[in-house]
Amino acid sequence: MSARVARIDRIGGPEVIEWHDVDLPAPAAGEVRIAHHAVGLNFIDVYHRSGVYPVSLPSGLGSEAAGTIEAVGEGVEGFAVGDRVGTFGPTRGAYASARNVAADQVVPLSDAVDFDTAAAIMLKGATAAFLVEDCAKVAAGQMVLVHAAAGGVGHLLVGWLKAVGAVVIGTAGTAGKAARATAAGADHVIVHTQEDVVARVRAITDGAGVSTVFDGVGAATWDVSLASAARRGLIVSYGNAGGAVEGVKLATLASHGSLFVTRPTLFDYAVSGDDKRRIAARVFAMLARGAIVPEIGRRFPLERTADAHRALEAGETQGSTVLTL
Repeated sequence: MSARVARIDRIGGPEVIEWHDVDLPAPAAGEVRIAHHAVGLNFIDVYHRSGVYPVSLPSGLGSEAAGTIEAVGEGVEGFAVGDRVGTFGPTRGAYASARNVAADQVVPLSDAVDFDTAAAIMLKGATAAFLVEDCAKVAAGQMVLVHAAAGGVGHLLVGWLKAVGAVVIGTAGTAGKAARATAAGADHVIVHTQEDVVARVRAITDGAGVSTVFDGVGAATWDVSLASAARRGLIVSYGNAGGAVEGVKLATLASHGSLFVTRPTLFDYAVSGDDKRRIAARVFAMLARGAIVPEIGRRFPLERTADAHRALEAGETQGSTVLTL
């Protein structure tokens, strides 16, 4: 079978993404072949392309896609030709019209979830799921801070946190984004370009600070996160959109109230196929109850992926972006 596949041979800007026609072999033992109908765009794809997260070259890009199974390799159980499925990693190569992938990275899709929605929400939703429930273990009544609360992961975190009963304070850069965070369920939204975030957080929490900070921005918000956390609070640093956090001194954590900090990654929590399917099922359950919404802001044809990367890096996207076939 012939497939159209994106590849990078060097790190750099969006221009390093090149497209190739390849012949896909039959799926190996333990693999399935998926014909893609929609592919998800995520900021981690930019990190891989630009070298923030080093990859071995040449490399495929993208980890999230939804489609139908076209062939099944030897020993695969639980999947059959024609099944509607999705993948969200960790293996890269989803920027393709079709690919072979290990069956333990495949999750089933119900007929209630269309392909665009699945590609928009699987990885970001799984990230929200593990951050809230497995990593931070947020409980009802806790006060939490979510930076970039209108972002692709941020607005899902807000919805998930509200579903588990937390009190959510979000930050956003504009009034429009603040409105989106409020619509997602945030109890308080701070426009960080107009207000002192730390002062507002302390005022909202009667001076105590928040029990958990979810920070997908990184260096640009690190000091704010430190100053907003309550005594013995937890900072969950899960992204680098505003630069990587470097040079953290343990004494700094002590001076801000004996804080805890973690830099988690999804696939240390979703290790096995069962883990991935369990987390995906939780995402689709939250989607079904309306707690989270994919909010597809833009769509690009698959081979305009470079343009999609440019828009993402320029802050010209809202919610999720889907690459269509």
